[in-house]
Amino acid sequence: MAAKENASWKSSINDTGEYVRKQSKFRNFITADGSSGFPAEANRYHLYVSLACPWAHRALIVRKLKGLDNIISCTVVDWLLTEKGWSFTDKKTQCTKDTINGKTYLREVYEIVDSNYDAIVSVPVLWDKVKGVVVNNESSEIIRMLNSEFNKLCPTEEQKSLDLYPEELRSKIDELNNWIYPEINNGVYKSGFATKQDAYNTAVTALFKALDRVEEILSKNRFLAGDRLTEADIRLFTTLIRFDMVYVGHFKCNKKRIVDYPNMWGYVKDIYQTAGISETVDPQHIMCHYQQSHTSINPYGIVSIGPDIDFNEPHGRK
Repeated sequence: MAAKENASWKSSINDTGEYVRKQSKFRNFITADGSSGFPAEANRYHLYVSLACPWAHRALIVRKLKGLDNIISCTVVDWLLTEKGWSFTDKKTQCTKDTINGKTYLREVYEIVDSNYDAIVSVPVLWDKVKGVVVNNESSEIIRMLNSEFNKLCPTEEQKSLDLYPEELRSKIDELNNWIYPEINNGVYKSGFATKQDAYNTAVTALFKALDRVEEILSKNRFLAGDRLTEADIRLFTTLIRFDMVYVGHFKCNKKRIVDYPNMWGYVKDIYQTAGISETVDPQHIMCHYQQSHTSINPYGIVSIGPDIDFNEPHGRK
């Protein structure tokens, strides 16, 4: 299978050396009442994910917290992202072959829906096993669906009632997402993928300014929006959990580590120690993916030995 030029992250670098993330293409929505044409049903939907990817990690966390592991099935791709894109293997821990569509590459799953698909092949992908189509490949929308549309299928009352995007906090969550996404979630990529010094300087400066802002918020609140875990925390956590592992070294985000921020470091441990979340964190996949896949950054694909991080230390958050 020939690689398509714009399948790689390198196609997102503009003339000034800046990394500009492309928009997701599939934007359908699952609804509890089925009014969208995609009703929330048990064993109908499937997630294609990478354990290394922070965007896919969001979906895995919400799936876990809502108790949907046995409602929505899942395939984990190979951690190695090549010019041909994400692939399937059963030779690496936690990875499996594509048992849903029998494909070798994730691109081929996209091409079931659109044989001329020429955009970025990203994870997570939410697949409808009944219609045989991609429902959505935008993580921010997938986590909203998992949060609200499958409540009748959640196994416990606590999981049914868990709301990570409550009505009374939506404006606050949206405001947080609006600056955390470009400056932190995507900011680490804009720093790491920059190919010119000015592009890197701009991105990394904005990144650490935003991290300082988070530290200030967390000096007053247990979580970003107050005293309860919300979608905003899940979205930030998947970046922060990777920060000291790979972004500090691999993406040159080395002004400070997360462990150097007292409130943020406690916050990361607090979320990590929330029931079920640690099960979604796989350091091997994270370390190997970034350092073996981005050969323009790390030409020999050597995976570093550290750092040693204990996310189970007491977090001290109240």
